[in-house]
Amino acid sequence: MKQILTLCVVFAAGMGLSVEAGLLGPLGERVGHMSATLCIFLVGSLLLSLALIFAPRRALPELFAQPRWMLTGGVLGPVYVVIITSVTPLLGVGTTMVAILFGQIAAGLLLDHFGVFGVARQRVDGYRLGALVLIAAALALIH
Repeated sequence: MKQILTLCVVFAAGMGLSVEAGLLGPLGERVGHMSATLCIFLVGSLLLSLALIFAPRRALPELFAQPRWMLTGGVLGPVYVVIITSVTPLLGVGTTMVAILFGQIAAGLLLDHFGVFGVARQRVDGYRLGALVLIAAALALIH
């Protein structure tokens, strides 16, 4: 039951990403893609700062003691948002999200297969590769 609830939460988060892309595309067209990206990161930073006040575990000093490579993920967020802000008006929300999903799954399978960043190794088998091929087919069909 816990796994089903967790999958539902992740599903809802994925829906939120599509809504975000739908909102950011027009915003980027009106104010510029970088300005739209800055806006959502400012709003997000404000909300996270407020949430951090109530977080049961605040370990900001420990954060800066971590290896620098672990903090490079912060570079990927703005790059992702600028890309979806820029391409959603051109491709539409559906095509953009399926293309992102394809990239996420492809990278995820590689990270799992090789156990990169300390994740548990999960070999890419025919089922996983087949799923990736089906997502590629979905991208071709939806585009």
